Amino acid sequence: MLTLLLIFAGSGAASASGPFGPPQTISREAGGLNTAIGYSYQEDKFEDNAQYVFRQNQVYSQVSYGGQNRWEIYGRIGVSDLTISDAFASNNSSTIISSDRDFTEHWKFFGTLGAKGFLPVNKIFGVGAFLQGSYYFEHFKCEVAGTDAGAPFTADLKVRDLWDVNFGIGFQVTAPYDIKLYAGPYIYYSEAKANLSADIAGLKFGTQKISLENKAIAGGFAGVDVPLAKGFHLNIEGRYSERFSCGAAIGYRY
Repeated sequence: MLTLLLIFAGSGAASASGPFGPPQTISREAGGLNTAIGYSYQEDKFEDNAQYVFRQNQVYSQVSYGGQNRWEIYGRIGVSDLTISDAFASNNSSTIISSDRDFTEHWKFFGTLGAKGFLPVNKIFGVGAFLQGSYYFEHFKCEVAGTDAGAPFTADLKVRDLWDVNFGIGFQVTAPYDIKLYAGPYIYYSEAKANLSADIAGLKFGTQKISLENKAIAGGFAGVDVPLAKGFHLNIEGRYSERFSCGAAIGYRY
């Protein structure tokens, strides 16, 4: 499974608001709800004329409805922070940054909607597909301070309208004790708008609003879903390409 992950990861970039989860729903075959709480750490590269590394910690709650062991629809609501490494690094010797060079903002709300389908080939192996999209309802903002040619300045960088959409295919193997191992490729697109409240010589951002887009479009993922006692499940998942992302969730089947 790790080999499959590395093959598909190749040149992609990791993104998405939380794990994709196993291709097969954990809901009862007759149909029903399952819920989960989860945590995700993700990194991604965005670019316009320069490159930026985005890092996020996310906590979310999910509600899903699935049936026939073949399909599921789900929604999430959560909060996320955002760090952009060296967002305020200056390439002009007359501009000196006195604050942190990284953009850092704390918890902002986001929402996710998704759907998945699963086709069992036999009792052990199956293949599925999913579509998942997320949108951040609030903008992220961070202040930078320093001196420009000896004159002090402060400015705010805003990152807004951050969203992503993901489509992938997952191959699943059911091990003893109904443990599900899965892996596969995915493609995605992510975008955000950013601008600084003032034009400062030597900084990458200015007052003109720019669009930041994910550097690459493909990646790979792999995970495991483990049934626990009394209807609970543990899901652990990783995604990797140029950057590594991972997440874990505890789910409950009603």
